[in-house]
Amino acid sequence: MMAVAEPAREIILRTRGVGKTFGKFVALNNISAEFSKGAITSIIGPNGAGKSTYFNLLCGGFPPSRGNIEFEGRDVTGQPQHRFAHMGIAKSFQITSVFPQLTTHENIRVGLQALVSRYDIWRPRARLRELVEQADELLALVGLWESRDRAAKTLAHGEQRALEIGMALASRPRLLLLDEPTAGMSPEETRTMMDLIVKLARERTVILVEHKMKLVLGISDRILVLHHGELLAEGTPQEVRQNEAVKRVYLGQREH
Repeated sequence: MMAVAEPAREIILRTRGVGKTFGKFVALNNISAEFSKGAITSIIGPNGAGKSTYFNLLCGGFPPSRGNIEFEGRDVTGQPQHRFAHMGIAKSFQITSVFPQLTTHENIRVGLQALVSRYDIWRPRARLRELVEQADELLALVGLWESRDRAAKTLAHGEQRALEIGMALASRPRLLLLDEPTAGMSPEETRTMMDLIVKLARERTVILVEHKMKLVLGISDRILVLHHGELLAEGTPQEVRQNEAVKRVYLGQREH
């Protein structure tokens, strides 16, 4: 009896031959990749590999110099960044950007209110209560419910990163992009963030740029390895771990 193959995952995001140049410098060259819906995909590579440039292309930070980007089957190449957010793509950058003087709850409400028409000055109280409830739900989701009344500036670094992710989730994205989500974190904070990413991926697609190999290998469904602006390898964590080119270039191992 023949084994039944698992159904292929739906593709939520795709890049076709994208490249990016800054003057004469080639930051990315001919990257074609597919990102599966409902999966955690990590983008890794040595410093200068092109990870941040690729991340910025995926979130609409700037357009590719060549090639195409498709989201849910639609060509979104060259769309302004705010359009990416409206389409269902949210991002969290490496540098935390919360409002330090506001409480964690107020920070989340700012994210939620940005989605409501700024001209609706006669908004009913029921709508305001709804925003408060939604903010509470997001705080609970990212593990900050008990800190809802604390000023963001008093939070630990890992908590501020979680708060920023909570703000990104205010738009209810179908795709969440995370740039170095554990940068500057202690081992304990890193484990907490790892658990949060896995939890968030249960209801949305997650793509992250990360340099901590242990984290990447532990939570990713698929990994892309960049090197000198090109796609060196891609596959499951096990496939990437065993790839000889990755061992040489990224892990610093030599062929035997």
